[in-house]
Amino acid sequence: MNTRREFLKTGLAFGAAVSLAPWSRLAAATTATTPVAPAPAAPARSVLVAVRDGSRSAMADQAFAALGGVGAWVKPGQTVCLKPNIGWDAPPERGANTHPELVGHLVRLCLGAGAKSVSVFDNTCDQWQLTYEHSGIEKAARDAGAHVVNGKDQSLYREVEIPGGVKLKRALVHSLVLDSDVLLNVPVLKHHSGTGMTAAMKNLMGVVWDRKFYHQTDLHQIIADFLTLRKPTLNILDAYHPMVRHGPRGKSADDLVEMRTLLASADPVALDAAAAKLLGLEPAKVAYIKIADAMKLGTMDLSQVEIRRFSLA
Repeated sequence: MNTRREFLKTGLAFGAAVSLAPWSRLAAATTATTPVAPAPAAPARSVLVAVRDGSRSAMADQAFAALGGVGAWVKPGQTVCLKPNIGWDAPPERGANTHPELVGHLVRLCLGAGAKSVSVFDNTCDQWQLTYEHSGIEKAARDAGAHVVNGKDQSLYREVEIPGGVKLKRALVHSLVLDSDVLLNVPVLKHHSGTGMTAAMKNLMGVVWDRKFYHQTDLHQIIADFLTLRKPTLNILDAYHPMVRHGPRGKSADDLVEMRTLLASADPVALDAAAAKLLGLEPAKVAYIKIADAMKLGTMDLSQVEIRRFSLA
């Protein structure tokens, strides 16, 4: 077994191989010490913000500043559903779930913008009470003022039609997703043994009751199908230390590479395409990204995306 020192050497080398090439194009960034909100892009053009080399909270602040401020996305009196990845009974340093620092900070930002309420939930893979607790997300969300909701209570789900679904025609969807004014999708970037990766689109599996149907039917098509019901208002990707092997659960912190990165976009397809490149994957080879692009649910062609790049170093 590698010692920690040996891991750091090999991990840094691996991280450079994975991250430097995509970052040279995706985020050869302008150093930003004071957040600047550029003029909005034309509506037809997707915008992706790529921030690196700061804390999760600082990178989130910069991302919102580059997108017109939190108030451009959350209005006074609105209800917010914040959907992190809380799938696994694992501590934050394992990288299996969205980091609690980011979740707590986003809750505070939304309430600071005047949100009536912020609710946090996930239909977990592991036992939900332990997962909520050991991920650190329950405490971080509650301390910041959010309502933490049980994602394993079937009475909170309603059956709805999926209007443009090819394989997913109907589903039991959590009422918070159906009823909230704002849906913030806050995934963690990581390797996934079944799909190659997980980021924004796959994180939305946690808002439906029957996750098994996805796996038993046509996982990639159904991941794309769900977006025809509701796209998140904004997707904010925690790519600070993505899991690069043994996903989605991971085995230890040795499965992580520190990239100190955060991506944000209203276009989940563009965000996932950029996330794929951070993991050294071609977006077109991740089937659900290609399918969602073909369904015109977003764009995986990053040359057609306005990328706003920042480094906080």
